[in-house]
Amino acid sequence: MKKSNLPTKVCVACARPFVWRKKWERDWDRVLYCSDACRRGVHPLARRNTKTR
Repeated sequence: MKKSNLPTKVCVACARPFVWRKKWERDWDRVLYCSDACRRGVHPLARRNTKTR
């Protein structure tokens, strides 16, 4: 599969797009965050977006 054809999602914490990774192959439907920092809420954009909710 070409890199340009990989599926993408938008992170629910920071609202930035991210692309499919091999390590997410089995769990792609359950992946919501682009990084561990966003999942934990320590990424600056993640903190900003959670305060406005």
